[in-house]
Amino acid sequence: MTSAIRVCVLLVETLCLAALSSDGQSGAVPQGGINVLDSDLLASPPAANWLSYNGDYSGRRYSSLNQINVSTVGRLRAQWVFHSDNSQMLEVTPVVVNGVMYVTSGNDGFALDARTGRALWHSKRRLTSGLIEDASQHHNRGIAVWHSRVYMETDDAHLLSMDARSGGLIWDVAFGHIKENPANGATSAPLVVKGKVIVAPSGGDAGVRGHIDAFDAVTGKLVWRFWTIPGPGERGYSSWPKGSYKHGGGTGWMPGTYDPETDTLFWGTSNPGPDFEGSARPGDDLYTDCVLALDPETGALKWYFQFTPHDLFDYDSVETPVIVDGTFQGKPRKLLAEANRNGFLYILDRTNGKFLAATAFVKKLTWAKGVDLDGRPISTGLIPTAHGVEICPGLEGATNWYSPSYNPATGFIYFLALERCNIYYAHPEPFAKGKSYYNTGTVRVPGEKGEKILLAYRVNDGTLAWRYPQTGGADSWAGTMTTAGGLVFFGDDTGMLEAVDAGSGTPLWHFNTGQQIHASPMSYAVGGVEYVAIAAGSDIFTFALEHH
Repeated sequence: MTSAIRVCVLLVETLCLAALSSDGQSGAVPQGGINVLDSDLLASPPAANWLSYNGDYSGRRYSSLNQINVSTVGRLRAQWVFHSDNSQMLEVTPVVVNGVMYVTSGNDGFALDARTGRALWHSKRRLTSGLIEDASQHHNRGIAVWHSRVYMETDDAHLLSMDARSGGLIWDVAFGHIKENPANGATSAPLVVKGKVIVAPSGGDAGVRGHIDAFDAVTGKLVWRFWTIPGPGERGYSSWPKGSYKHGGGTGWMPGTYDPETDTLFWGTSNPGPDFEGSARPGDDLYTDCVLALDPETGALKWYFQFTPHDLFDYDSVETPVIVDGTFQGKPRKLLAEANRNGFLYILDRTNGKFLAATAFVKKLTWAKGVDLDGRPISTGLIPTAHGVEICPGLEGATNWYSPSYNPATGFIYFLALERCNIYYAHPEPFAKGKSYYNTGTVRVPGEKGEKILLAYRVNDGTLAWRYPQTGGADSWAGTMTTAGGLVFFGDDTGMLEAVDAGSGTPLWHFNTGQQIHASPMSYAVGGVEYVAIAAGSDIFTFALEHH
């Protein structure tokens, strides 16, 4: 499609689509409407608007707002709560544009007045039968916004384009392959880069072959597809003999980050399949457990770095690759920092993928002795067996998909870590369509009590700045956000939204949501008032300063 035609299509939408309605629940969009340009998405760091899952392309989850700061945070009070009745465990990060908040719950999308929580529209789509045993547990992590449209993924791996002002459906395209594999769904938030909506399916643990897709944001036409598991004739295919690539996993089920300066898209991939028994997939199993550097125009691979070659432990590498410009070991570098599920914090040169450093950030780490000079792990020889072997970190990882953050004022990266092991079992089993492709599984270590810890690491040398251990059952899956007000917000292990001093880790404020938190906080402003919001259980909680 030519640029002139694209402009005409968007102009027609501006004139006509505002009249669309979703299911009869609608209201006026405040603050003069929605029109998010490419230049808006390039703005960094976020301020009044939080325009994407991580706030901006960098993955830093750093807000430039400072009305809420170390001196005022004690006056933070709950303002409103929005309840979703079709999910018991929201994992969404809200997106806010000009006073309108967009959230998702299962296959439902909502537009809310960000000042009051009042619903403006509600778009509903039936959950796909058979994809998940309990529909209330289906996860959707949010939307992407571009021009006057919002984009969301569905549980059966469809990408929806909707009018941002009404929720009216514009187009619906499939990027999964449900007929080939019923587990081929999606849970992520899309990422819009240069007029392309970038998505990837989930389901790697059920034998889905991973890929990353880019769709034209106007038409929904597929622009490119990158197969994360190479097929015949492609580099890395030798890891996948006898057709095993067809069920290789490696799905990219969390949104990546984008560096406009080098015009590079960074995207993480999950573990190979089968999970715990590797005889059917000898070698490194490319491109699983990697961060991929892709050309956003073509999907061509620029470079890759593999964190856990020939993974036998389910160490997905979909954790956010955080873009940092700074000094590393005394030299200015363009960095990529990732706290990985395998227990190491990695620092890479993002221009070429060169390994710079790795630091173990959990005490319970037994699968590897460390990493070599190229960043390749040095195995201890522990692998899953038919009789079971205790291996650390366990199945949930030393960290996971919940969001890290980076504060340029402190130079620290913040993330939640888990100290826990598992007993791993392995026994070869054939692939069965629609069933988990684990071969075979894990159990908790009897009597072991896990522990969650909020960690702060210096990116310039990979050293620990401070740690804040949590009380609770180690069941939180909450992420972090940091601000120009000198704060780190995160969901703690007892269902509280907490704020700590970004420099020291000193606790300053907390609010008990009364529910488990499986989401990451964000911040926005409307009418000169700064807000902080987070999903907890089936609710969205929003906070602002109490005015005297």
